[in-house]
Amino acid sequence: MSYNVIKKTFDLGDGRMIEIETGKLAKQADGSVVVRMGDTMLLATVVSSIGAKPGTDFLPLSVDYQEKYAATGRIPGGFLRREARLTDYEVLISRLVDRALRPMFPEDYHSDTQVMISLISADKNIMPDCLAGLAASAAIAVSDIPFNGPISEVRVAKIDGQLVINPYMSDLERASLEFLVAGTESDIIMVEGEANEISEKEMVEAIEFAHQAIVIQVQAQKELTELVGKTTKRAYSHEISNLELKDQVFANTYDKVYTVAKSGSAKHERTERFAQIQEEFILSLGENVDADTLFLAKKYFHDVQYDAIRNLVLNEGIRLDGRDSRTVRPIWSEVGYLPAAHGSAIFTRGETQSLTTVTLGAKSDEQLIDGAFINGHQKFLLHYNFPGFSTGEVRPNRGVGRREVGHGNLAMRSLKKVLPGDENPYTIRIVSDILESNGSSSMATVCAGTLALMDAGIKIKSPVSGIAMGLITDETTGKYAILSDILGDEDHLGDMDFKVTGTEKGIVACQMDLKIHGLKWEVLTKALEQANEARLHILNEMKKTITEPREDFKPHAPRIVTLKIDKEFIGAIIGPGGKIIQEMQRETGATIAIEEKDNQGIVQIFADNKEAIDKALTRIKAIASKPEIGEVYEGKVKTIMPFGAFVEIMPGKDGLLHISEIDWKRFETMDGVLNVGDIVKVKLLEVDKQGKLKLQGVS
Repeated sequence: MSYNVIKKTFDLGDGRMIEIETGKLAKQADGSVVVRMGDTMLLATVVSSIGAKPGTDFLPLSVDYQEKYAATGRIPGGFLRREARLTDYEVLISRLVDRALRPMFPEDYHSDTQVMISLISADKNIMPDCLAGLAASAAIAVSDIPFNGPISEVRVAKIDGQLVINPYMSDLERASLEFLVAGTESDIIMVEGEANEISEKEMVEAIEFAHQAIVIQVQAQKELTELVGKTTKRAYSHEISNLELKDQVFANTYDKVYTVAKSGSAKHERTERFAQIQEEFILSLGENVDADTLFLAKKYFHDVQYDAIRNLVLNEGIRLDGRDSRTVRPIWSEVGYLPAAHGSAIFTRGETQSLTTVTLGAKSDEQLIDGAFINGHQKFLLHYNFPGFSTGEVRPNRGVGRREVGHGNLAMRSLKKVLPGDENPYTIRIVSDILESNGSSSMATVCAGTLALMDAGIKIKSPVSGIAMGLITDETTGKYAILSDILGDEDHLGDMDFKVTGTEKGIVACQMDLKIHGLKWEVLTKALEQANEARLHILNEMKKTITEPREDFKPHAPRIVTLKIDKEFIGAIIGPGGKIIQEMQRETGATIAIEEKDNQGIVQIFADNKEAIDKALTRIKAIASKPEIGEVYEGKVKTIMPFGAFVEIMPGKDGLLHISEIDWKRFETMDGVLNVGDIVKVKLLEVDKQGKLKLQGVS
């Protein structure tokens, strides 16, 4: 069989090459490509239905990224030994690609569309996530699916003071900032990442640097499209229209909607009044309204809300709840609300509320990460829950959704930057339960998480706060408004959703999604500056509740003692088949973990009471300590010999107490002087070259 294989290769700018290949694999998909960098290869496919389902007024797009274990030469764990549901890591990459692609499809294109990206070969030093957006866009580019792209995604990091595109995995540990940035040839679409308390200026510089690389990748896709010959896209007609009805909806409802929007009423009241206006208009159409008219009336009413709310902000500077563009909603918080938790906090900002807990665990509580590309252990966990009642909805609990994974990850990125380093022995789990939501519950999670960590006594480096920013623009007049602390409706109706977290010193994480083209860099800079103002305000409000971590953990919180020993004692503590360490855990009630690190043995003793820790500590020290010359020990007589006695001063460590060293007086024989099992005080006099111990009696 012959293949019409077409390839396009380009340079990242530093001699590293990326290749896009099409025409060889998955040819029955509407579009398919293989993107390769080093030994890392991604297969991306896209399929889109020809028609659209009746009554659909959105793009039913699904994006799935999956890593094949064979790509890294591994067999999956678990009972089935095959790839199962997507891991959180795969879900996060799927979301990153989805957020970059979705705004680029035509607004009136409503066909079911599926993008699938598979890691089919992996270079363990080349991360595949920064290539996933490029692969997905290239697959669409070589298809006939309507698309206002191409787009691409890159990772930008600052390593040793230099900005780098798609750095090697081994270099990321030294990065002071790391962002995944998506964009078109002219605009930025999406940003997500973390940093070590950087300035707003440094962040903008990194995004601009990333965009330069994106331009090169977009151009390569355009050239590939020309080579394939897919410059003409399929014709479609997915929306019915009735301009007369549209004019009627606007004429009858716009002023009413504008009045409600300007009233500053609460979320539920506002929602009910909007619904009432819509219902009144539909009733005015008569009883025999056909399904198409009803569908269009609701669609046009949504357009009325969109225009009225945006015009209210742009023309009068008034928002749905009556605030101006910079004001943050009222904040109250409380710590220690849950008496049995190791740390807890409530954070409420307007109609958004998080109840967050901190739980401290041992090394055995670490999460095992068993992915195809990334595996190991994780000692900091953050879980975010978003139940239906938080927005007044009836919604069954069917497990964690992609949105919850994504929002939790943003909060986790933020808080891990301020956790203590190696001096923190605990596995830490934070759980944020959103009890109310009307605007950025992920940022409430960051604030509540900070308060709960301080309540738990975790010595964080600095408190972190977060804020969600919005943007409303009018391309005709050039007007724009940057909104601090956006509501849910402002997120839905705005042109930008921009979340940024940080300490007093600088930014630690961000997430940005743009829904418009042509955002100017100065507008982005102003948004960041306004966000900084809001973040500092929120931090000051948080400090009214607690200013710094508690001096000690809660009385009921578990304690961990870390002990460093010579690695030669690791085996002795564990014992044959784990016998010794298991016996110590059983008899003391403590949990003991031991590992070798930096050519030393690191022992962690974990218990919820001091007595158990002290018992375990004494027994471990007895095994792992080296006898010191001049020290006095209480030892047990193990053996009597004619010339003296052998005394055990430490487990497994016997020394000779010579007959001449037992006392100041002279003994002619050992008969009756000492007996096996006697406890005697002895001083260590000497350790000879063979390691033999010489003891002296102490009266």
